[in-house]
Amino acid sequence: MDSLQKNHSVVEDCGVYDESPSNYADVGHDVALKVQANEGSGGILICGSGIGISMAANRHQGIRAALCHDTCTAKLARAHNDANIIALGSRVIDASRAKECVEIFLNTSFEGGRHTERVNHIDGIVK
Repeated sequence: MDSLQKNHSVVEDCGVYDESPSNYADVGHDVALKVQANEGSGGILICGSGIGISMAANRHQGIRAALCHDTCTAKLARAHNDANIIALGSRVIDASRAKECVEIFLNTSFEGGRHTERVNHIDGIVK
């Protein structure tokens, strides 16, 4: 969290703060709504596998939450799919790799070009 606050303008923690059971879908929806309301913003989601929380976020129009498990998927999620949320699984990757994925995700730009039409199809904007 500290490195995010140092390197990025605004960080809002919407997470769970203890070990008690929580509903990851609620967090996924909350973050997706915040990203949806703030064009150009992004989010980071974490649950056990990353699957459920990314599925919850992806229920929202304009949200492209990408489940990433390594630096390659984190880079391609941004560069080719213009993902605006990265989802990670705490049971799937260790904290060090998760941090690497987040840094790459946050520092990679969408390439546009031939990928733009595909992203439009993902968003349901079919021409």
